[in-house]
Amino acid sequence: MVILVVIGGGGLTVARLHGVFGADKPPLYADAQSNDTKPFNPQHLTYEIFGPAGTVATISYFGADGNPQRVIGARLPWSVTFVTTAETAVQSIAAQGDSDSMGCRILLDGMVKAEQTAHHDASTFVSCKTKNA
Repeated sequence: MVILVVIGGGGLTVARLHGVFGADKPPLYADAQSNDTKPFNPQHLTYEIFGPAGTVATISYFGADGNPQRVIGARLPWSVTFVTTAETAVQSIAAQGDSDSMGCRILLDGMVKAEQTAHHDASTFVSCKTKNA
């Protein structure tokens, strides 16, 4: 008789604890999408290479998708603008041309993030790099 009372009392205790802590409720599987998202804010990224008019350059840069791009025989001044949605990214541009001076510039939403100029006797190499965070 004592064993039955102990088993009954233990069962009742476990049942009440399940009710208090919610173990009797089935698990909920929520949708993975959140309605509390940050507003979408695309950024406009511009690469520029500048130098004396008529300078011919080979230009390498990372495009909007992060893949390397190359332009051969570009006449200066040269620029490209595209929209990026990456919150963090590395922007990089490099150019080599046939003049004695050249410069590069990286702009993000119209603000200069990096700028370099270089001067050499025969052919000039210049590069700019920045991180967007």
